[in-house]
Amino acid sequence: MVKIAQIGAGRMGSVHARNAAGNARLELAYLVDPQPEAAQALAAETGAKVVSLDQVLNDPAVRGVIVASSTAAHLDNTLACLAAGKAVFCEKPLDLDLASLRAAEAELAKSEASLFVAFNRRFDPHFRALKARIESGVIGELEALQIVNHDPAAPPAHFIPTSGGLFKDFTIHDFDMARWLSPEEPVEIFAWASCLVDQAIAEAGDTDTARVMLRDQAGRLTTICNTRRSGCGYDQRIEAFGSRGMATASDLSPDTVQVWTQAGQAAAALHPNFMSRYAQAYRNEMNHFADILAGLAVPETGYEASVRSLALAEAAALSVKTGGPVRL
Repeated sequence: MVKIAQIGAGRMGSVHARNAAGNARLELAYLVDPQPEAAQALAAETGAKVVSLDQVLNDPAVRGVIVASSTAAHLDNTLACLAAGKAVFCEKPLDLDLASLRAAEAELAKSEASLFVAFNRRFDPHFRALKARIESGVIGELEALQIVNHDPAAPPAHFIPTSGGLFKDFTIHDFDMARWLSPEEPVEIFAWASCLVDQAIAEAGDTDTARVMLRDQAGRLTTICNTRRSGCGYDQRIEAFGSRGMATASDLSPDTVQVWTQAGQAAAALHPNFMSRYAQAYRNEMNHFADILAGLAVPETGYEASVRSLALAEAAALSVKTGGPVRL
C-alpha cells in the first residue's frame, strides 16, 4: 500500500477520503484541515490521523497528497506538495484565476507526470464509453456535440461570490468534456447568459442559465446547455452527431424499473445530486491516482487541461459581456 495524505475534510474531502480509505492500494494516513476539530470525525471513519501540513510535507513516507481544501487554497497547497516531492491529486479547479495559473507554469507544467487535476466526468464509465464509440468511427466523422448540464436546484447565494461564477464553477466541466470528446481544440466561442432561477444570484453578480457555442478549425460545433435548476433532478446528457449516425449518453436514474398503469408510466427519478450521479467516477479517479503512484499511468488531466478549460471559461464571460464571439 502507498502512504498518502489529504488536505481538506469538507464536502468533497469527505468523498475523496472515503474513496481513498476504500482503495486497497492506498493507505490514507493523514488528514489536514484549517479546523482540526472538524476533521476528527472523518479521520476516525477513515482511519487517518489529523496532523499539520508541515508534518505531511516533511514525512518522506508520504508519496501522494489529495488536495481537497477550499478552492482558494488549491494552487498554494498543490505547489507546496509538488515542491516537497509528493504526487498530487487536486480536486478541480486548480485555480480560478488564469493569470495565476500561467504565472506558476514553470512549477506546474514540469510536474505533469505527478500532478493529476481531477475532472471527474472523464472517469464516468458512460462518458468513457461514448468517447470510445466516437473514436471507433461507428457514427462516422464527428460533426457536432450537444452537452446538457443541469443542476437540480440553485446553490445558496452566499456560495456565488467565492465560486468563480457560472462558467468557472459549473460550465468548466463542459468545457473539459468538449475538449476531450472533440478531435480539435476550439478556435471560437460565443455565449449568452441570463439569471432566470434566483434573483439573489444576479444580485451577487452572476448568472444561472447559459448557452455556449464552440467552433473548431474544421467547423465542428459544440453546444453547451446550462441551468442551475432543472426541476427534475441531476440532468446530464451528451449527444454526438456524426456523418453516419448519432451516439448518446443519456440521463441516469438509480434504477431502470418502469411501472405502467392506466395513469401512465412511473419510473425512478434522476439522481438527486452530483455525488450520487458521479459516485463511480469519483472511485475511478482514486484508482487512477493509485495507478499514477504505482507508475502504471500518467495523469489524464493536469496543468494543460486546467489552463485550457479556464481560458474557455474566461472567454465565455467575455463573450457575454461584449455580446459577440471571442477568438481563442
